[in-house]
Amino acid sequence: MDKFSKYRGIIPAFYACYDDDGEVSADRTKALAGYLADKGVKGLYVGGSSGECIYQSVEERMKTLESVMEEVGVRLTVIAHVACNNTADSMRLAEHAEKMGVEAIAAIPPIYFHLPPHAIAGYWNDISSAAPDTDFIIYNIPQLAGVALTKELLREMRKNPKLIGVKNSSMPVQDIQIFLDEGEGDMIVFNGPDEQLLSGLAAGASGGIGGTYAVMPELYMKIYELFHKGEMEKAREIQNECCRIIYHMCAARANLYAVQKEILKSRGIDIGSVRRPLPGMGKDDYEIAEACAGQIDAAIRRYC
Repeated sequence: MDKFSKYRGIIPAFYACYDDDGEVSADRTKALAGYLADKGVKGLYVGGSSGECIYQSVEERMKTLESVMEEVGVRLTVIAHVACNNTADSMRLAEHAEKMGVEAIAAIPPIYFHLPPHAIAGYWNDISSAAPDTDFIIYNIPQLAGVALTKELLREMRKNPKLIGVKNSSMPVQDIQIFLDEGEGDMIVFNGPDEQLLSGLAAGASGGIGGTYAVMPELYMKIYELFHKGEMEKAREIQNECCRIIYHMCAARANLYAVQKEILKSRGIDIGSVRRPLPGMGKDDYEIAEACAGQIDAAIRRYC
């Protein structure tokens, strides 16, 4: 049996769910989790960039994970991103995630201070030690974290027996091949950039974890299916359409997650807006969100 089978597929990065006063909402969190489970996704990645983690308290992040696990924990593979900008809070979240029964925890490197590799490895290993029975995933997102995963750092982290892979959100697809090569066949890599899911799969990614998956999971699941069937031309058509939709959403003045939450609201899933300082919807952004929702619907009708 493939020991990584529970991680192979499409895993939406879960959005922060707020009530009308901007507080984390358990009910709305459960509604989104159930909605995505019913769509047939493989799992959920909770508490990462899409979850606005750097703007939430430890208690809010715990509340979100608890709500997700209560709603879909027995149905989906749940990966909890637990990194904070200090070790103690990160370990607290890791311990909590293990108690909740997640399949894996993940962590970006510490941000702001540029730490040497041995300090980053120490940070990740401390986090992993707080969840000793849970798989650990490195989250590589150098364009936001300010530090990139190197072969040497990955080699050091491979000494940790709980490390099972990398969520790679760097733009070079080559990085997927590099990390898989370092893993020597005993590690997985998730494709991060949604715009290149198909390329990432071709490079050997086990699946994808993406921030736009939740508004169009049908399209990404179809790309994954067609890739594994060898129907590359059709898969490429859908990937290109996903890219066009992403570019259109990014044309708004509002933050991308605000636009996506507005699209979900048009589907009957109201999870509030984004937390400041992320910019919410402006008057001209609603037209963009409506148009993007139409693009998604048309693509689903055509391809799915």
